Order: sequence, then structure tokens, then C-alpha cells
Amino acid sequence: MTDPSASRFVLDDGAASRNALQHALEQAVAECDGADAIRQAIIKTLVAEQEARRAEIAAALAEAPLCGPQAARAYSRLTDVIVSAALDSALRWLHPRPNPTEGERIAVLAVGGFGRAEMAPFSDVDLLFLTPYKQTAWGESLIEAVLYILWDLRLKVGQSVRTVDQCLRLGRDDMTIRTTLLERRHIWGDSDLSAELDQRIWNDLFRDTGPEFVEAKLAEREARHERNGGTRYLVEPNVKESKGGLRDLQTLFWIEKYLYDVEDPKVLVEKGVFTEDEFAIFSAAESFLWSVRCHLHLTANRATEHLSFDMQVEVAAAMGFVDADGQRGVERFMQVYFLHARSVGELSRIFLVSLEAKHIKAKPGFGQAIRNIFGRERDRTPEGFVLADGRLNVEDEEKFLSDPVNLLRLFQIGLEAETLIHPAALRMATANLDLLEQVREDDRANRIFLDILLGNTNPERGLRRMNETGVLGAFIPEFGRIVAMMQFNMYHSYTVDEHTITCISVMSRIERGKLVDELPYATEVMAKGLNRRVLYVAMLLHDIGKGRPEDHSIIGAELAAEICPRLGLNEADTDLVVWLVRHHLLMSDTAQKRDISDPRTVSDFAKIVGSQERLKLLLVLTVCDIRGVGPNTWNNWKAVLLRQLFSATQDYLTDGIDSPTRHQREEEAKEALSAALSDMSAEARAAELDRHYTPYWLGLQTESHVGVARMIANVKDDAIESEFVEEPSRDATRVTFVNADHPGVFARLAGALALVGANVVDARTYTTSDGYAISVFWIQDIEGSPYESARLQRLRATVTKTLMGEVVARTALDPKDKIKRREREFIVPTNISFDNAGSDLFTIIEVDTRDRPGLLHDLTRALASVNVNIFSAIIATYGEQAVDTFYVKDLFGMKLNSPNKQRQIENAVHAAVMRRPEGTR
Repeated sequence: MTDPSASRFVLDDGAASRNALQHALEQAVAECDGADAIRQAIIKTLVAEQEARRAEIAAALAEAPLCGPQAARAYSRLTDVIVSAALDSALRWLHPRPNPTEGERIAVLAVGGFGRAEMAPFSDVDLLFLTPYKQTAWGESLIEAVLYILWDLRLKVGQSVRTVDQCLRLGRDDMTIRTTLLERRHIWGDSDLSAELDQRIWNDLFRDTGPEFVEAKLAEREARHERNGGTRYLVEPNVKESKGGLRDLQTLFWIEKYLYDVEDPKVLVEKGVFTEDEFAIFSAAESFLWSVRCHLHLTANRATEHLSFDMQVEVAAAMGFVDADGQRGVERFMQVYFLHARSVGELSRIFLVSLEAKHIKAKPGFGQAIRNIFGRERDRTPEGFVLADGRLNVEDEEKFLSDPVNLLRLFQIGLEAETLIHPAALRMATANLDLLEQVREDDRANRIFLDILLGNTNPERGLRRMNETGVLGAFIPEFGRIVAMMQFNMYHSYTVDEHTITCISVMSRIERGKLVDELPYATEVMAKGLNRRVLYVAMLLHDIGKGRPEDHSIIGAELAAEICPRLGLNEADTDLVVWLVRHHLLMSDTAQKRDISDPRTVSDFAKIVGSQERLKLLLVLTVCDIRGVGPNTWNNWKAVLLRQLFSATQDYLTDGIDSPTRHQREEEAKEALSAALSDMSAEARAAELDRHYTPYWLGLQTESHVGVARMIANVKDDAIESEFVEEPSRDATRVTFVNADHPGVFARLAGALALVGANVVDARTYTTSDGYAISVFWIQDIEGSPYESARLQRLRATVTKTLMGEVVARTALDPKDKIKRREREFIVPTNISFDNAGSDLFTIIEVDTRDRPGLLHDLTRALASVNVNIFSAIIATYGEQAVDTFYVKDLFGMKLNSPNKQRQIENAVHAAVMRRPEGTR
């Protein structure tokens, strides 16, 4: 990253000289004849000036990429010059008025960001045309001419024409207008009019209405945060509107200006709101956010505040962030962004409590818990603590800090009291983080930390407070490395630390029975009793190895082995935490990437897990991990897969070699089908039971077996029979096709499903001894819900046309097979692997690559082209990443053991992936 101290924003103060521009306009107009020609000459001259000066500002910012505030002021100065020149030109050459009457006076004020003299490259130009009385015909003509000039300059102008009385009246009723008037700046025309507004607005509108304005702005801030995701750690934030963004800093400035009539935020130090160090943090955050916003506008070449994935990469490069230490430059850039966003939140909290202390903002009420701790009957105040403004504070800072363990006690008492901690105490903790190094090995400190983590109340609040003040990262420095760390992918919605704390919150809610309807299985397992200490510590540490070149599970386990004894865990608990961290992805990967109906899958998984205790701990850890990835990541499909794997593994670990054999399970499935087909003749039932091979009986449920049996009876010649069954418990629709077997049918069906926008999450394909092909797909819509029944008729028609050759899936998919612009910067290396040990009957081919429309179709076509028979396909997606797993045999029904054959298959599959090489390598 570019060193901020080395950044110098160099721009000639005369770059947008009014005199030089005025001279250029005079020369251009002198050669014109007629109003239209004059107007065109004015526009041409202003366009040239604007483009040249904008290019100079952009070049200066490129040389000093962290000087966003200077660039914002430069853009504002340029806009001042352009707007003033347009006004001067309109008054001099288009609508001259040598001797205006009293009613024809006009003042032009910049308002909003323009009034604050802070503008991004494509910010709106907000203007207030101030008149003494009702608008005159001449005034209307002048304003109209100016606006048309500015619009021709492609400026986005927001304008209002008002008298002073109208400004005051509208400002009383509309808080947005009142805020706009707060940021006003005279730029042209009658200065006496502006001075009158200045004088009257404070006396007649702002005075004695501070509390009203503050409450309105805070309510507006809360609503804005809610609209923009409710957290400052969203991976695609809005630089201006998101929590921790520029608007939060501007809100502080608005309140300060409204209350104290000041122009410089530095006054916050003089007023005792911020210390010098805190104001330095304020300035650094403002500078960084303005730099990001300016680069974002320039990169997009338009006004945009949404820091989307594709923009993040380009802005990071423009600001000098490069790949290093196992992190991409864009990840390092976003980590700095989120650290500044966190600082904005901390400063906002300090500012708001300062308002409370001055009785400008309402104080929080007392909860029952704090009444219990700080009861009136007798003095039960914990030693060293006091209540200040309804918040927990420290009585004697020097005495308090003499024992650094108290820094952890602060958060423990805050949780127990169910009260907020006073910003003064949080400020003290942040200023003394270095003291925590002394107590990392202290038994008292570690007991307090584990009490915060394992207490009966939700630990989320305490951990989040500790994280935002830096205490958590200072006490566990390994955790500090992942604070605000972004994972540059479409799968994770939060930073690593936010994801971890969210997972712990989910775990606590499961334990307290708050998610019994959504997560009944995990709730039941946890209610029967687990090693809470192991489970919560493992959850805290499960991603602690991220951001390093090594596998984060392996390095995380190594770190856990060092951290657990430090926290006071015994050897057995430490070993269990280390195992969980090392294998925290095992259950998710097995459930989503392997065929659970294959007995070998379960036995191999069970051998790694080894015990019922580990299995239960791993289930809860896995559920919380997936649930904590983002708001829409957990679904019933994943729940069913995990439940099936858990149940099958439980049986295996309980019964071992006495578990039902493959043959026993097959016979049980046949008996169930025979009972369900009682209306069929004995001859038809016998034929149905004889035509299928073992994988068919083990891979599908009785309900599916019944549907297939009835469809086979109706298959005629080249016709295809189909069945569509919505399975809400899985969040998917099961689609079954039965037809005469022929090469490539599975690939064609996959192509047809892709054409209608169906997302395949699982698939099975079987052939019978008498020449039928059975293809079963579980599909979802783009929202991850069961495929809509209203669209099934179109799906049937597309499948028929594809199988009959009327539609060539690959050709029809070409227009859809494109990666969206915001997703182009995600690179997923393609990896193709062969596993002959993971199944007794099949070779497992796993293709890990960039997801795209039609990928499954391309892969299955490629496998068919090299004479590979697919028996099942497991499809897992993680944002932009797809992991497609195929259970296959060769034409002779054998595993693919030949290295030459494997190379042939790998080449064919790789070529299929590279049909669209964008996003992979």
C-alpha cells in the first residue's frame, strides 16, 4: 500500500483560475453573432475548462492516492469556478440587466456536499437560488439559462428557488431541507441576501431546536443503517450510506454545526468530545473513505457509492494495495476499509454519549439486571465501578489499570449487568491495549474470558464490544490478525471476525432453545449435553488460520494447540478443540460433495470422526459455521444432507460391523417397493424388482422407486416420462425422467435444465438391465427454493425438444453462459481429481472450478465423449465456486484405474471448463 506520509496532492492553485477562464470566454464570445452562437461558445469553453481541470485533479490523485479530501476540495473549487462562470456569462451575454430592481436581486448558494466544499468526481451540484420576493420573469430566464448550460456540461444539478421566508418555513417542516440549509455557502450574486438568511436561520430556525434535530438525525441514521444491511462488515458496502461510512461522519458534523455553529470538526477536541488521538482517528477515517469514494467514481466513470466486488479490485490497485503474505491486495484494502469503518462506529458512540451528558440526547433506561446489581437496598456496586449517565464506568482509572485483568472484568460486569459500557471506559480500554500482553498467561484473566465466552447469556454482545475496542485481538493476538479480514469471494457475507462472532451467537441461541424451529436437530443434540468449553472455544478458533498461505484448517489447528493451554484448557479438551479446528470443514464437505447413500462414504467419514462425542460436536460446529456465513446460506437442502450423514454415522459408530450390509439394505428397499405396488400384477412387480442394479436401490427412497415403476410401464418408443415432486423439507423439487437408454442422455437433460434456469443441487442416473435410463435431479430456482410449479410445463417442453434434437443445448446456452461484470474478478483455479478409494464400486471424479451457467452440461458431455458412465452427480456451490462430483465407471462397468484413461478424461473435462475460461485458470 502507498505510504500515506509520502502522499502529496500537488495541484496548482491557479489551475481553475477565474480570470483565465473569463478571458477565454470573452475571446470565444467575441467571435459570435446571435444568442444561440454565444450560448454554444460558452458551453464549448466551459466543457474544455472542466475536462482539462478534472484531468489534472485525477492525475494528482493518482500520484497521491490517499489524498481524497484534497481531491474532494479541488473538485468543489472547480465546480465553484464553472458554476460562477456560467452565472457570469448568462448575466453578461444572455440576459443582461445593468440596473436590476430590488426584486430582481439573486443570490446563489451551494448546499449539500457542494456547500460543504466536498465533492466526489461525479457528485450532484446542489444549488439554492435565493430571491427577496416572488420570482420575476427576468430571474426565471436567468436561472433557466444557467441550468441549461450546466446540464449541457453533463452536471447533475439539484436546484431550488426560494425566498428567505420560504427557506425558514420549509426548514421547520422538513428535516432534510433543514439539513441542506445547514450546509450552505454563498458562491455568487447578492451577498446581502445570503447574509439575511445566515442571520435569520440561526435566530428563527436553529436556536433552541438542537434536541429535536439531534433525535431526527439519529433516527434517520438508524433507518439508513437498516436499509444498508445493518452491519459495517458487509463485503460489498456503500461507501457513503453503509454503517461506518462517510454519512456517519457527516452526521457528526451536522450535529456539531447545528449545536455550536462551527465550521471545523477540530472544535470537537476543544469541546472535550474527542481527545487529540481520537480526532486523529476521525481524520484518518475521513481521509481514507474520501479517497475510496473519489477513486470509486473515477474507476466507474460515474457517480456510484456501491463498492462492488469488481470495483474493489480496481480501487485497491489505484490506492496502491498489492498481494502480500497470503492475502490478495483487494483483501488487504478491504481490511483497512473495515478497520476505519469500525473506528467511525467507536467515534460515533463517544460523540453521542457526549450529547447525553449535555442533556441534548435522551439517556438509556435502566434494565432489570443493572437494578439487581446496583440495587438501592444496599450498596452492591462491584468494586472499582460506578454508573455514569446510565452506563457502566470506572471509578478510579489509575487504580483500575494497576491490574490489567480489570480490562476484561469491565466486559464481564457489563454482560452480567446487561448494561452499556460508558464510552469513557471503552476509550480507556482502547488506549491501554498494550497492558493485556501482561495478563495473557494470567489464570484470572483467562477465567474471566472463558466466563464471557461461556456465560449463560448470549456472549455475542461481550465479544463484539471487546472486538470493536481492540481488546479481543490484544488478549488473543492470533485473533487480532483476522479482525476486519475480508474473504474476497461471493460465498462469505461478512469479515472473518464478524463471521466468527456470528457463529458463536448462533451456537448460543441454539443452546438456549431460540432456534428450535429452524434448527431442530442441532438443538436436540445440544440439549442432551455437550462439552460446552470445547465447543465454544473451537468455534472461536475455527477460522483463526485464515489469511495465510497455508491451509487455514491446518495452521488453525496448530494455533489452537498453543492458545488452548493458555486459556486454561486441559490436555484432553485441547486435543478435542485442535481436532475440531483441523476438521471443521469435514462434515460439510462430505455431506455436500459426496454420495451419502454410498456406504463407503459413511464408513470413511466415521473412521475419521471416531466417536459419538466428536460427531455431535462436529455437527453443531458445522451447522453454526454454515449459518454464520450469511443470511441466505443455510437451507433445508443442507439440513437434510447433514441430518442424513449424522444419522448414518451414528448408526455406524454404534453398530460397527453389525450395521446393515449393502445386500440387506437392497432387500429392505425391494420389500418396501413391493408393498407399495400392491395394485400391480405379480408379474409386473417381479419384473420391476429384477431390472434394477444395487446402486439404484441404495440411492433412492421408496417414494422415488414407486414413481419410476409407474413411469416405466408407460414408456413408449422414444417418448420420455417425467415426474415432478416438490420436496419443501429439502428446499428442492425432485425431477425424475425415464426413457429408453442412449448415449449422452444425462448431459442433454442437464442442458435442458440449465436452459430453463434450474439450479441442479444433486443428481442420480441409473440404467436397467432391459434398456431404460432413469435420471433423477433435485433442482432449485435462483433463490434456492423449490423450482416453481408454474414453470414446469416449460421445463417439460424444453426437455422433449432437447432429447428430440430440436434444441441443441450447448448452442442455446451460449448467450446465457456469461459471467456478470461484478463477478469477473473472482478467480477459482480449476482442479480435477480422481479417487478410487472413496467408493467400493465407483471412481469419484471431483471437478473444482468457477461456476457458470451450463457447467454441468459441459462436464457431463465431456465425460460421455470419453465413454464414461455417470451414476451420480453431487453439485455443491460456494458463491462463485462450483464443486461437481461424479461417481462413474467405464463402459465395461469397471473403475477408472488406468493412468492413461485418467489423463484422457482430465484433458476432456479441462477442455470443457475452458470453453469459458473467464474466472478460472
